[in-house]
Parts: sequence; C-alpha cells; structure tokens
Amino acid sequence: MPIDVEAEVLWNRRLSPDYNVLALAAPAIATDVEPGQFVMVKAADGQDPLLRRPFSVFEILRGEHGQQATGFTILSKRVGAGTARLYAAAPGQVLSCLGPLGRPFTPVDPPHAAWLVAGGVGLAPFATLAERLRANGCEVTLFYGARRAQDLFAVDLFEQMGVRLVLATEDGSRGVGGRISEPLADALGRRPPDAPVMLYACGPEPMLVAVSQLAAAYGRPSQLAMERVMGCGMGGCFSCVVRVRAEGGTRYVRSCVDGPVFRGEDVVWE
Repeated sequence: MPIDVEAEVLWNRRLSPDYNVLALAAPAIATDVEPGQFVMVKAADGQDPLLRRPFSVFEILRGEHGQQATGFTILSKRVGAGTARLYAAAPGQVLSCLGPLGRPFTPVDPPHAAWLVAGGVGLAPFATLAERLRANGCEVTLFYGARRAQDLFAVDLFEQMGVRLVLATEDGSRGVGGRISEPLADALGRRPPDAPVMLYACGPEPMLVAVSQLAAAYGRPSQLAMERVMGCGMGGCFSCVVRVRAEGGTRYVRSCVDGPVFRGEDVVWE
C-alpha cells in the first residue's frame, strides 16, 4: 500500500539549466518500491502548485553498508511552476511524497536479454530495473536517445552496472545520429530468432509507438512505461487513461493504477 511521508531533501544535483536529480529521505517508500513504480511529489506547501507531480523512482539510496534503503532520487526536467520549484529545492527542505504507486516492470531471467529503450527523462525508471536485471544475471543493453549530447545523463551510472550502451542524438553530437528507434531496429534485425529478448521502453509517446511496432514486427515482447498526465496518482481523477485491447474490443484503463507499465501488444494507439 502507498504511504504519504514528509521527505527531507538530502541533496539536489543540477545536471543542466533544466534537468536535476533530487534525493529524498523516505526509507519506507524506498524499501517497498519496485522498478517502474512512481511517486507523487508536492513541490511546495500550500496551494501553489495545488497538485502533486508524478515521478518515476530513479535510484535507491542505501546506508553505508549498502543494505538498508534510506531514500530515493527522482530525475526531473524543469517545464513548469512545480518542476521549477523542485529544480530550486534546497537540502533540508521537506516535501510531501506519496508512493510507491502503479504497476511495475516484470524483470526477466536468463537466457533472456533485456533491452531498455529510453528517450529523455524516460531514462528515470531504468536505473532500478537495470540493477535488478543485472542481479538476475541478465545481459542488459540501454538504447538511450536525446536531442543532443548535453541531454544524455547518468551514462556512467549504467556503465558501472555493466550495462551495454547504445546512444543516439538527433543532432548527431554523440552516438548514432537520428532517433534511438533506428539503432534498435538494426539490432532487432541482427538478433537471432532463437535468442530471447525483452524490450522495455519509457519516453515520449512517438518513441513508444515505434518500439511497440518494432517489437511486433520482429515477434518480440515489450513492456512500456506510459508517460501520462496524472492529477492524483490514485485512480480518482481519470486524467491518465490509456486505451488497451480487451475481450470483445477495447477499453480505457487508468495508467496510474493499471499501469504505468503495460504490455506493448495490449496498447491501442489513438
């Protein structure tokens, strides 16, 4: 069950003029969270902004012996009033935090390989997932795309976990020039049919569409973390609906409770 805690800001690492990683002391949430789940964070006291903002849990923070979870981080992009406050948050500040929420990824085991496909801040749920997959003994590859080299973050974090990296930038400033779906398509075309692989993806919806279409074309399963606007995170406001296949047709489900992770083959793109 999700819990609501007052989480102290431990540190705030600004990665660029728009992106930051915020560390929150919330051991009760950090202990229970699964890869792909999210939290709802209130950026300030009072009613400005009124609503909480959803964030995937990025990293789990642990004590000095690496065993006990002490908190977690979120990866945020400054796009509005709420995220601007989080960008400016100072150590010692206290933020209301509700979580963990949503359905997580389902990690695979060997002999499956795991291919993680991230666009922009869609990188956020993959640090915890990569950690879990590597602990399972899986071969893990991160396909990570952004507009430019300056928008590729935490690459060293994944390298330290033994994750193979495939990078792409739309302006060609780092890695492959173009969208990340292009090297993914090439890799899928070269993967032997009898070598099992699970695709995991999180990022802008056009990227998720491309990943799900490629997975279907090559007969590979996929799990997609959907980025939807969430007003409450608890299923009450119906602001985050996703259309999925169901017996006899299709239906709309709430991303915050039935997701945010969906099987790619179940999603119906509008």
